[in-house]
Amino acid sequence: MTASLTFSLTGSRLAMLFMCASLAGCANLSSFTSDTFKPYVPEVVQGNFVSKEQRQAISVGMPRAQVRDILGTPLVTSLFHADRWDYAFSIRRQGVPPQSFQLTVYFKNDGVSSVEGGELPSESEFVERLVTQRKAASVPNLQASEEDLKKFPAPQATGDAQRTAPLPATYPPLEPAPR
Repeated sequence: MTASLTFSLTGSRLAMLFMCASLAGCANLSSFTSDTFKPYVPEVVQGNFVSKEQRQAISVGMPRAQVRDILGTPLVTSLFHADRWDYAFSIRRQGVPPQSFQLTVYFKNDGVSSVEGGELPSESEFVERLVTQRKAASVPNLQASEEDLKKFPAPQATGDAQRTAPLPATYPPLEPAPR
């Protein structure tokens, strides 16, 4: 009877010790910010990016094959609108506002009749929008002064080239001899 009483008293002390240690660990939670446990959001890219330069290369009367060479395969083609190609592009990256662009090319008699769409960025403008602003890290000095070089011993020419064995005149065959 005393053994079971001793065990329950020790178990309650261990439980109390564990509880105190857990509460002591929670005291440092004030150092966490709202960004501490931020979930990872993957980059989502959909469609074909069409730049301002590509749009300017399209002209009225241009054949479909040439438009496809410049803009790529259209994202949307419809059986009900065979004379219309839609190019849409959207990108969502963490830390950068979402971007979406659209361009529609209309054809008549297998040639471009008109092009519609919103304002398209140039390729360099688009790249600038994708770059997230990071803090510039301090770059260490990568050049050694004469004083720094004097700290290291100079290599000594001991004639190691004379001690090496001469190269053999012939080498063994790479493949076994035929039988």
